[in-house]
Formats: sequence, structure tokens, C-alpha cells
Amino acid sequence: MNALAALQEWYLAQCNDDWEHAYGVSIGTLDNPGWSFAVGLTDTYLEAAKFTEHSYGVGADGHASGNEWMICKVENQNFVGYGGPMKLEEMIRVFLSWASENA
Repeated sequence: MNALAALQEWYLAQCNDDWEHAYGVSIGTLDNPGWSFAVGLTDTYLEAAKFTEHSYGVGADGHASGNEWMICKVENQNFVGYGGPMKLEEMIRVFLSWASENA
């Protein structure tokens, strides 16, 4: 299954006439250029799951170099990903892998 279809299935499984009104999934663009990806974890089975930050191509000062960079982490009850212009699918796959491991 492709990453977008799997994300849609995960999203639908969380929808309970409550969660989707306060939380959800968002995808945006960055001016680096790149992508941002966020998933609200509150009131999902992932709310208390441990996630180890996954990143590469980012310097010690937090700045990306070129287009080959990505950061995925959990902060403030959200899974967040930021990455280069060709990293959106990879960020989604990192999230889906973690979600599957904790299902």
C-alpha cells in the first residue's frame, strides 16, 4: 500500500466524531524549501508511545544543508516532521512505521 493511502486509513481509524474536530493531520511547505508534516496524537493509541527522534542532514545548530535532510520527533502531543522537498513520503512512512509498531 502506498504511504498516502495508509495515512488515510490511519486517519479514518482515529475519527470518532470527536478527535477529528480537535486534532488531525496537517501537511505544509517550508521556505527552505521543504515539507512539514504533523499528526495530533492526543486521544489516540500513540499518545503515550515512545518515539526516538529520527533525523539526518541537519547540523548541530539545527540548520539543514541542501535538500537531503529530515527530522521526525514527538513534541507537545504531536508527531512532527520537517524535511527537504523530496522527503514528504519518507516522513509519512516514518510515522506509519511507528504507528504500526505501537498498534
